[in-house]
Amino acid sequence: MKKHLIVIAGPTAVGKTALSVELAKHFNCPVISADSRQFYKEMSIGTAKPTAKEMQNVPHYFIDNLSINEAYNVGQYERDAIACMEDLFKENEVLILTGGSGLYINAVLNGVDEFDEIPNNIRDTIIKNYTEKGISYLQEELKQRDEVYYNRVDLNNPQRLMRALEVCIHTGKPYFLHRTKEKKERLFYAIPILINTERDLLYARINKRVDAMMINGLLEEVKHLYPYKHLNALNTVGYKELFDYIDGKQSLEEAVNLIRQNTRRYAKRQLTWFNNQGDYESFEPEDLEKIKAYLDSVILHS
Repeated sequence: MKKHLIVIAGPTAVGKTALSVELAKHFNCPVISADSRQFYKEMSIGTAKPTAKEMQNVPHYFIDNLSINEAYNVGQYERDAIACMEDLFKENEVLILTGGSGLYINAVLNGVDEFDEIPNNIRDTIIKNYTEKGISYLQEELKQRDEVYYNRVDLNNPQRLMRALEVCIHTGKPYFLHRTKEKKERLFYAIPILINTERDLLYARINKRVDAMMINGLLEEVKHLYPYKHLNALNTVGYKELFDYIDGKQSLEEAVNLIRQNTRRYAKRQLTWFNNQGDYESFEPEDLEKIKAYLDSVILHS
């Protein structure tokens, strides 16, 4: 009988950590993070890393497991996470995977092809263009860059189109040349759920979180990390805006406003990714009892 992996996905600040802890206590199981920004031990405040109090003695994995100086990509995460899960499943019938990094969640569920991780700026540009221009943009771009894969792929699946375009742009070669495998067989049954709420409520949560970060010492954390600002791990929302403030490119008020704005944009991109997956059951973050009932039922009948 296969074990069960509960996947809790959603945009930043929506309440995934609190929900994961409550579900972990319900199922008496550990939590595995799929938040690529929380891997790094030097980055805590700006990544909204859960505190020991917030984790409530629930074992968490893949938090503070790397240094910003270490090179790490989604392929390595897939191998590490699957190995960790295989070990944890020896003692647990259920595990929880949670985070907002769609690519990392997808790597655990489906595997990844063997090529370098796509830079964030390429992915962000593609998602931005898709959001503004629609699926026809993805279709036309892919046809120009890789007509072989264009004739094979489901042209109504934007996620597959975006993934192919990422690789084409990053490598300069057609995507079909890189495809080495189909979806990997996993030894668990995945139950993906998406946590989301009304946009105004989500944006209010984001703004409140950014304000709390500043009160809790985000600027001091960024100043400490300033000598390492060239590292890829630090080219992320909450850090790059304050690096520009330190460099005198903008005022502190402008930097904080940009963090709020860029975090909201990041949340929108996250939702675009997850909504295009098509297999997530959606819930509000406060729907704890409804989520428990749904998960209990799925586990019982699968």
